[in-house]
Amino acid sequence: MEKRVVFHIDFDYFFAQCEELRNPDLKTKPVAVCVFSDRGGDSGAIATANYIARNYGVKSGMPIKFAKKKLEKVNNAVFLPTDFEYYSEISQKAMDAIKEFADIFEYVGRDEAYLDVSMRTEGSFDKASHLAQQLKNVVRKSSKLSCTVGVSSNKLVAKIASSFKKPDGLTIVSPEKIESFLDPLPIRAIPGIGKKTEEVFSEMSLETILQLKTLDVFSLNSKFGRKIAAYIYNAARGIDNEPVSPRQEATQYSRIVTLKEDSKEYGFLAKNLENLCDEIHSTIIADSIIFKSVGIQFVQSDLSNKTKSRTLKNPTSSLDELKKTVMHLLSEALEDQQLLVRRIGVRVSDLSKISGQDNITRYF
Repeated sequence: MEKRVVFHIDFDYFFAQCEELRNPDLKTKPVAVCVFSDRGGDSGAIATANYIARNYGVKSGMPIKFAKKKLEKVNNAVFLPTDFEYYSEISQKAMDAIKEFADIFEYVGRDEAYLDVSMRTEGSFDKASHLAQQLKNVVRKSSKLSCTVGVSSNKLVAKIASSFKKPDGLTIVSPEKIESFLDPLPIRAIPGIGKKTEEVFSEMSLETILQLKTLDVFSLNSKFGRKIAAYIYNAARGIDNEPVSPRQEATQYSRIVTLKEDSKEYGFLAKNLENLCDEIHSTIIADSIIFKSVGIQFVQSDLSNKTKSRTLKNPTSSLDELKKTVMHLLSEALEDQQLLVRRIGVRVSDLSKISGQDNITRYF
């Protein structure tokens, strides 16, 4: 049996990198992508910051007010609202390229995936190194994204390795090097160990994974309970038997496009929506999917969102039904439309997989 070889792919500072792709001028500026709350003003938190902003101490999860304070003396700092539909578009391109390298592909999130490549590398970490570099090159070519790859014999160590040399890094940790790789790292390098758990170990004068290994499982049990203790005990030793598993079925299919000009003119918007319907339809047919819910989305000139949706009487994969429903929703949305529309999108959801009577289901 071949040795297990697992890749962990992590797109670098993903939301901010997407914004740099859209506007290359941002590459030389501190950029923070923000999740603004409903309270208005600067209420909310930082989703992602680019590395220039991080050099000033701006971090994910930090309140926007704190981040602005850290950058108050920087004239060219940029704070942007999140645009998840756009990030999903970029992610999809990259993930489609990545899947081609996998024996088994596991989607984790827009910026993260695991690949089991044991068969195609024949368990060789030399071959894995070449494959990982090819993957990085293809991702950059297909989506212009940089990513960091960790390679090891299990998901846990691969994930830790992908955090080791960022951005645009590649770290290979073959089985015989796991111990020497993990031992000097801070305890917080173990996924799932946060600030509070780290403080517990700090009070015990334990800072590194090597020092953590001096604790037996019974001592860990008394501090954290059996389940967490077992995880920490095994993680410190690089033990993880969880398989790379294919991702869950999609809960929706969506497409969104930035318009050539801001508009609220029906004919112009309808033409763009028709093109998006054609794109979605070709995807759902290829994936043998039927849908029961249809929605449209406006990103308006002030970057606010507006959505309309409708549930159909019966599931379908009919392009005519999709377009007819989308045009009804567009008419309704434009009745009280004040702002110009900047980006426009289509979504189908409430999905089912066609099985067996594929052709007849599509016919109906």
